[in-house]
Amino acid sequence: MSPEPGNQADPGNEAEVGNEADYDEGPGPGNEVEDNVGNRVEGGRALGVLGYLARSLANEPDAVVIETDDSGRTTRFRIHVAPDDMGRMIGRRGRVAQAIRTLVRVAGSRDGVDTNVDFVDD
Repeated sequence: MSPEPGNQADPGNEAEVGNEADYDEGPGPGNEVEDNVGNRVEGGRALGVLGYLARSLANEPDAVVIETDDSGRTTRFRIHVAPDDMGRMIGRRGRVAQAIRTLVRVAGSRDGVDTNVDFVDD
């Protein structure tokens, strides 16, 4: 009599459902990730932070366009938003814009990149 499916594991099958070896545990002993290898975008972390912040603040997140310009060690980001969202991006006395620039600068410094953020009025 053969075992019913699901009652016993097939002895020839090494990977069972729920086996801990099937899950990727990310970086750690034996799973080191080299930061300088691969096709990473220069200033990618800063671009991700800027995109997240701009789309979160905008009433029309689909209208947010971010242009990048790499020149040596500095990466310049130019943000285009809908005309109605420009005031939200800049804020009173430019406080929101300055906060965005600070957060993007911190994210860029984690990648070793200097960043500038410009808000473009179309």
